[in-house]
Amino acid sequence: MRIDDYVAELGRSLAGPPGPKRDLVVEARDSLADTADALEAEGLTRAEAERLAVRQFGAIPEIVSGYQRELTVAAGRMLGTLLLISVPMTALMWSVLWRFYPMDPSAWTNRPAWFSPVSRALDILQLGTGVFGGLSLFALSRGGRWRLRPHLVTKGLGIVVWAMLPVVGGLSLLLNYGADLPQGVDFFLPTVLANLVTSACWGLQLYGATRCLRLTRAVCASPGLPDPRP
Repeated sequence: MRIDDYVAELGRSLAGPPGPKRDLVVEARDSLADTADALEAEGLTRAEAERLAVRQFGAIPEIVSGYQRELTVAAGRMLGTLLLISVPMTALMWSVLWRFYPMDPSAWTNRPAWFSPVSRALDILQLGTGVFGGLSLFALSRGGRWRLRPHLVTKGLGIVVWAMLPVVGGLSLLLNYGADLPQGVDFFLPTVLANLVTSACWGLQLYGATRCLRLTRAVCASPGLPDPRP
């Protein structure tokens, strides 16, 4: 197999975030090309040098597991970063919104007694999720990965998001529609914008969580082969 064919098959065999996947494939191509150049300088033809470089690099079924693990770590880092940034941001955004609207304090006179505890619980839940994202990001860093199994951290991120979002969504609906809030809040421009930002963040979180769970299933199903990267 020539280098181009080998790299193309390697790319088809890997799943994960497009950027890190492209980097891994390019890295493999560069390594193969360097080896082929050295072999060609020793007197082999280009075709022979490429085929020998491919054989020395290893069969795709033998190396794909290590690369797939690296992509799983990358997916976990992305989701951890997203949680660390987006969850506290949306919590702060809604806290500021409800602090300044409605302007008339008397509009809140009919607010039920459970409103404040539920609102506080929602803030704590979101803060905890953001902290978990930050801790997971540290665990998946190159300095922290020696102590933990990275695919388990990535899987935990996916599970937390899928468990957290229904609870957060339910509490948010309870606060918005279960209480006797002032009329017109839903059509207040900052509220509309906040809902759009929140929905976009939730969509990205669910996408990232689904990808993390799918990739960790693939890693757990693959044999425990060593990572080919130094």
